[in-house]
Amino acid sequence: MSTKVNLETSTPKTKQSLKSSNIVSLLSNNIVWLLLILAILIMGIVNPIFFSPSILQNILVQTAVLGVLTAGLAHVLIIGEIDLSITGVLAFSAGIGTFLMNRGLNWFLAIIIIVLFGLLIGIINGILIAKFKAAALIETLAMGLILEGALMALTQGRSIINFPDAFTWIGKGSIFGIPVLPIPFLLVYLVIYFIWKKTIFGRSLFATGGNPTSAHVSGINVDRIKIYAFAVSGALAGFSGYLLSAYMGAVTMTFGSDLLMYTLAAAVIGGVSLSGGRGNISGVLGGVLLLTVIQIGLQVLGISSYFVTMAGGAMIFIAVMIDATKTRYLKY
Repeated sequence: MSTKVNLETSTPKTKQSLKSSNIVSLLSNNIVWLLLILAILIMGIVNPIFFSPSILQNILVQTAVLGVLTAGLAHVLIIGEIDLSITGVLAFSAGIGTFLMNRGLNWFLAIIIIVLFGLLIGIINGILIAKFKAAALIETLAMGLILEGALMALTQGRSIINFPDAFTWIGKGSIFGIPVLPIPFLLVYLVIYFIWKKTIFGRSLFATGGNPTSAHVSGINVDRIKIYAFAVSGALAGFSGYLLSAYMGAVTMTFGSDLLMYTLAAAVIGGVSLSGGRGNISGVLGGVLLLTVIQIGLQVLGISSYFVTMAGGAMIFIAVMIDATKTRYLKY
């Protein structure tokens, strides 16, 4: 009799505990969107010009390159690895493509070369890390430095300019007054959402990051998934290089060098765990938008560029603390 009473009295508590846990998990996974709405409201209240269509369009345009780059990196973070070569890939792939284009290569072939070069570097990274067991942190850092140095050697300190209009249209053009640049950015996120939610590769990606041993036992080729993840990261880094070069109309010696830490911060703020196995692409989108809104908002408010940089550093620090808190206290 007493056993029955104990079971009956413990069941509601268990349900309540599970409900509370689900609420906490829901809030933690979507906090980035709450912070984004709060940031937009605060910026708009302080200076109503922030709500103008031109500013909102500028936010989407500024988000595009960072967003595509972050979407690629998220694949690597999901499997519990890291890719510090993405800005080097972005820079040199854009450099080699535009360099060849200025010497007579067709603009469309130049775009293909830019993306394929990024894909190639991603595959090399993946093979070295998955098959040769190189430490991802050191290997990708070295690869990034090699590519950044290669860009300096290629440009000799000069900017690569004079791109054809067809090449820069995606970065500077508009359709019915709406900038073109956010369109490929949003399409990338839609495709990744489908892949992560509906495909075997998506499920294998999360399984590999959650527990590689269990994933291997269940029949997943863990090494192959890691190579694929780095390949996606490299290809999207190359595509980001194309988007940035089309937007800027030039490839400089320091091309995209300031994006790496913001990319990491956006992914982690968006809910992608640095330990792997957790994350969703909608959260990554929110993280990218949040960082961009804060940066542009501070500029609109007339805050010194020194404080804008400091705010970016603060967001990176917050991202790390959020990830540490989730890892320690939340059960998924």
